[in-house]
Amino acid sequence: MAWRGKLSQNLKEIRVLLCQSSPSSSSTRIFVEKNYKDLKSANPKLPILIRECRGIEPQLWARYDMGVERGVRLEGLTEPQISKALEELVKVGESLKA
Repeated sequence: MAWRGKLSQNLKEIRVLLCQSSPSSSSTRIFVEKNYKDLKSANPKLPILIRECRGIEPQLWARYDMGVERGVRLEGLTEPQISKALEELVKVGESLKA
């Protein structure tokens, strides 16, 4: 899980979009509850935005240098799969710097 400490090196911002009550966002809510504190502790200056909106499809967005953004739909993913999706977005940030 060393990649968690590299978030701020490869990303400018993380946005998590979710619904407060829908079943499709339940894994996303669990991910945020379990991981937000650790992610923020490891990356205190990185904006990690949690956006709640009724009826929205759960999504994870990463913003990189020069305003480049990549998003992943999280509906149907488990909490470990969401963590893996975030890790993949970090790897994209590494490749953009190369």
